[in-house]
Amino acid sequence: MSVTDNGNERELLETLSPNERKILPFLGKSFDELCKLTSLDEVAVLRALQFLENKGLLRLRMEDKLVVVLDENGKRYVREGLPERRLLDVLTKHGSVAMENAAKLAGLDANELRAAIGALKKKAMVEIKDGKLVLMAGKDEAKKKMLEEIFLEKLPLALDTLEPQDKYALEMLRDRKEIVKVEKRKVISYELTELGKRFAGKKVKLDLIEELTPEMLKTQGWRGKKFRRYDVVSAVPKIYGGKKHFIRQAIEHVRKIWLELGFEEMEGPLITTGFWNFDALFTPQDHPARELQDTFFIKGKVGKLPGARLVAEVKKAHEQGIEGSKGWQYKWQEQEARKIVLRTHTTCLSAMTLAKLREADLPAKFFAIGKTYRNETIDYKHLVEFHQTEGIVVSPDVNFRHLLGYLKIFFEKMGFSKIKFVPHYFPYTEPSVEIHYLVSQFLFLLGVLASSALLWIIMG
Repeated sequence: MSVTDNGNERELLETLSPNERKILPFLGKSFDELCKLTSLDEVAVLRALQFLENKGLLRLRMEDKLVVVLDENGKRYVREGLPERRLLDVLTKHGSVAMENAAKLAGLDANELRAAIGALKKKAMVEIKDGKLVLMAGKDEAKKKMLEEIFLEKLPLALDTLEPQDKYALEMLRDRKEIVKVEKRKVISYELTELGKRFAGKKVKLDLIEELTPEMLKTQGWRGKKFRRYDVVSAVPKIYGGKKHFIRQAIEHVRKIWLELGFEEMEGPLITTGFWNFDALFTPQDHPARELQDTFFIKGKVGKLPGARLVAEVKKAHEQGIEGSKGWQYKWQEQEARKIVLRTHTTCLSAMTLAKLREADLPAKFFAIGKTYRNETIDYKHLVEFHQTEGIVVSPDVNFRHLLGYLKIFFEKMGFSKIKFVPHYFPYTEPSVEIHYLVSQFLFLLGVLASSALLWIIMG
C-alpha cells in the first residue's frame, strides 16, 4: 500500500522489507556509507532506496560523474598501509635504520621504498645521513594519520565534491603507480522528504512473516504471528529476464511454419560424403563448388557409399545420363565421392530421404532446417557457418502450380505478402523459379531460392 504523510505510521513500518528496515536507522547517510553500515551490496541498497522512494520517504537521484576510486595498489595499501606509513612505523621504533636494511624491515620493494622516502622527504619527516635513514619528525607527529591515508579511507569520492585537503592528497597520489584513478561512474544520491525525516534514524523491530512456506502450513507455525503488509500499489524494479537468441527464435518460427503446412522434419549429420552432398544432386566432380575454395574437406578421411545399385545409377547419370539427359560425359570417380565434407547445404538430406522412400510412403512432404558450411571470406555479412531451410513434396498428383502455392503460403507466413515469381535456371530442378519481394517501387530478390534451397516438387 502507498502511505501519505497523513497515513498510519505503523502501517508504513509494517510494509517495509528486511533491507528497508536495515537502512532506516542510517537514512540520511550517503549511498556508500549505507552499503558499509548495513553490510548490503550496492544492488540491494539501491533496490531498498527505490522501495522507500515509492513509499514517499525520499527522492532518488542518479548522475554520471567523475569519481576518484582506489586502484589495485590503493586497495592493497588501505589494507596493509601506505609504503611511507610502514617506513614511518619502522623509524618510529628504531629512530634510524641503515639504507640497505630499510626495505626489508618495512616489507617494501625497491620502488615502494623510493616512493616512500620521496613522500616523507617532501614532508620534512626523514633525512638520509651517512648511509642511514633518520626520522626527523617527533614520534607523536609520525603516528598521526597523513592526509593521503585519510583520503584513501574515504574513497570513492566524486571529483567535484573534494575538499581542499582531499585535492592536495589526490595531487600527491595520482602520479604514483596504481594507487588512485579517476573514472566515470553513476553516482547515486537521495533527498529525504518530510515523511522520510520523521522515519530517519528509527530502529524497527518487528517480528513479521515474509512468506508462507509449506513447512509453516504443516506445523501451523503462522498462528499468532503477523504477516508483513503487501504493497500492491508501489512500482517495483523492472526485471529484464533472459530470452532466446534471435537466430534460435527465427529457426523455431520457420520450423512452426513447415509443421503447420503438414511437413515432416528431416535430420542428418553435419559431416557427410561427397556422394550425398554433390554426386547424388548431379553436381559434376570437376565443379568449382567442390574445390577447397568453397568446401571444407575432412583431411585423410573417406566414407562409405550406399548400396551398389544406387551408386551405379548415380554413376550412369553422370557419365551417360538417364531419362533423356546426356549426363556430364566424363568418367565418374568413386574415390572422389567417398571424400568427407562439412555439408554445404541441407539438400543432401533431401537426397538421403528420397533414396529411402518407397511407393507406399507417398504422398510425402519433408522439410529441413539446419547448419551448413562454406569456405567464405569472413566479413560483416558472411561467416563460414549459416542456417538453411528447404522443403520437398513427393507425389504423382502435384504440379508446378502446387509449387507456387506452397511458396506463396510459406512467404506469407514469413511476413512477405507482396511477392513476385520470376522464371530462373537452376541446375538441379526444371522448371525453376525464384521469388522477388516488392517494397514500394523496388523489387528485392529474397535470399532463399525457390528451386533448390527452399522447396522441391517431385512430380510423378
